[in-house]
Amino acid sequence: MSSSIAVLILFIVTLVAANIPFISDRALLMLDIDNNKKFWLRAAEWFLMYVVVMAIAIGLEIKLHGNAYANVWEFWNFSQHWEFYSITLCLFVVFALPGFIYHYDLKKHLK
Repeated sequence: MSSSIAVLILFIVTLVAANIPFISDRALLMLDIDNNKKFWLRAAEWFLMYVVVMAIAIGLEIKLHGNAYANVWEFWNFSQHWEFYSITLCLFVVFALPGFIYHYDLKKHLK
């Protein structure tokens, strides 16, 4: 797999994962909730999706470039620091914008 294909796959997975909590009324796409999902549950599910996408990104990086990290579970050995994770979190917020707008604004008008 080339780097450009891996980036495209990661981009699509990120776009889908960031919008899942706002599109679906099921918790984690599996658990049916009787009433509407609360915002805190959507936010927790959104953050969990961020963690999953970052794990996929680290896995793709290790697959493409070898073991870039000494030990994946030791956070202080990462070559990326807090700046990298704050930027990726902000990008994940931007990717979630279509689902957020659909759920909290457009859904009322489309019914």
